[in-house]
Amino acid sequence: MPASLSTASLPASDRAEAWHDAMCHTFVPLEVNLLEEVPSPGEITGHRLGPVRISRVQAGPQTLTRDRRLLTDDDSPTLILSVQERGTSLKEQDGRETLVRPGQFSLTDTSRVFRKRIDEDFTFTSFHFPRAELHVRDKDLRALTATAFSGSEGSAALLATYLRQMAREAAGLDEAVGRRAASTALDLLALLIDDRAGRTRPQDSQSAASLERVKDHILRNLRDPDLSPSTIAEANFMSVRFLHKLFQQEGVTVGGWIRTQRLERCSRDLLRPMAADLGVAGIARRWGFANSSHFSRAFRTAYGMSPRDWQTDGNPTG
Repeated sequence: MPASLSTASLPASDRAEAWHDAMCHTFVPLEVNLLEEVPSPGEITGHRLGPVRISRVQAGPQTLTRDRRLLTDDDSPTLILSVQERGTSLKEQDGRETLVRPGQFSLTDTSRVFRKRIDEDFTFTSFHFPRAELHVRDKDLRALTATAFSGSEGSAALLATYLRQMAREAAGLDEAVGRRAASTALDLLALLIDDRAGRTRPQDSQSAASLERVKDHILRNLRDPDLSPSTIAEANFMSVRFLHKLFQQEGVTVGGWIRTQRLERCSRDLLRPMAADLGVAGIARRWGFANSSHFSRAFRTAYGMSPRDWQTDGNPTG
């Protein structure tokens, strides 16, 4: 169930204080300075998937500052990845200053001083990662804060694509699936940081052989609803990060490749006589989809129609 907060119903004179409290509760203690004489309404919608929190924020011009006075020993350090959807923000941390435009994302480490200024109405979605769960070197992380990532290629694209999908599906994921989704997100974030530091570059010949071996393993276990990056990596004697790196070379995520293979098999079975006995939900379970609602959404995204419409109309291209 998403948590939501809005200042729209408050008198304009009360919005600044309420918004300050909301931002501090959602993120970390901050100085919040609204830049409008009459503050625009603000809204925050949040989800939690295991250790990862997702916050979608919409509001008017403002500055957010975390100075040394607000850094306390009992804080639990968090890495915040913010995807800018509307408006442009100016981010400052670790001696860098950068503009983050719509479609780009950036990283902020809450254990150190930072500042963010947005001079227009904005929307961004933030992913809050516990620093203790992110196994990367501090030096490598510090080199990437207040940096704008386009999310259009390489490991940044892999991460951005996965996070966008995770945010869209968050409300419909149960606790167990949510935790596993969050674990994959942490691995992909670590992959980005390690990749930028030049720490995860497998040899081409080894990569090709490893990727084929992994794909064969996935196809042999496609019906298993518990198939995941961690179980695949363990079965193939490699790290989860290395596994993600193998699929990154093909421009897909591990989960995305598995989903595509499952959907292709479901689409074929839905047109066969067995579908009358198994039904849509039975065919989905047959190929590892534990949640029928998630299957229906994924099928519609991939094929442009519901599984039942696919059964009725047949393959429109075939």
